[in-house]
Amino acid sequence: MIDYKDICSKIESAAREAGKFIKRESIGFDISRTENKGLHDFVSYVDKESERMLVEKLAIILPEAGFLAEEGTSSKISSEYCWVIDPLDGTTNFVHGLHPYAISVALTKDNVPVVGVVHEVEGDETFTAWKGGGAWLNESRINVSSAKKVSASLVATGFPYNDFNRLEKYMSCLSYFCRASHGIRRLGSASVDLSYVACGRFEAFYEYDLKPWDVAAGIIIVREAGGRVSDFSGKEENLTGQEIVAANRFVFPEFLEIVSKFMRD
Repeated sequence: MIDYKDICSKIESAAREAGKFIKRESIGFDISRTENKGLHDFVSYVDKESERMLVEKLAIILPEAGFLAEEGTSSKISSEYCWVIDPLDGTTNFVHGLHPYAISVALTKDNVPVVGVVHEVEGDETFTAWKGGGAWLNESRINVSSAKKVSASLVATGFPYNDFNRLEKYMSCLSYFCRASHGIRRLGSASVDLSYVACGRFEAFYEYDLKPWDVAAGIIIVREAGGRVSDFSGKEENLTGQEIVAANRFVFPEFLEIVSKFMRD
């Protein structure tokens, strides 16, 4: 039987090692050393090397697992276990010398996250969770906040950067939360947004047009911290990141209702 707690500890070690590399490279990083994968979608040698380091370590931890990695370092496929990796979540922040940016690694079983690690590099904060084991920040147990209503909530979001088909709806939703909550924050790293929901810094988070590697680790961290995660229709399984809503368990029903009202087609 696989020991998820032990695997989580080993992922954390691998993520911290890759994080040290990213932090070294952040000093004097030259933005001209980036490539464009698409509109406003950047990648650098730092993303690629971080992913290579992670894939190498993770392949040893659980050799039978496949990989779903943002930069495509490994294409190994497995029907049961899969590593879902974002080697540098917040690349745009990184290349501009702005924080936060993070490493996000999840282990999924049958497409369900069972272990998650998000290492925020500059803050040296590592958020971890494993199935049934709760959520943690640097060895301390964390929980979602106890706020009861959206009106008492700080809300996080991410602006669309290449899919603008729903921009008008998104801006209407954003406008509503500007008026109806404690405020809106946009950090530029979805894995960090989710981790901050888990530890109570944010009450809620929503975004669209993300990818599995942006959210897989954060999903289990939020859930193990006592929160809820779904798409805009309220479906809580098989989440790909295309739509995501996360909040503490008290705020979640009201928050989902509002986001759904504005964002669903």
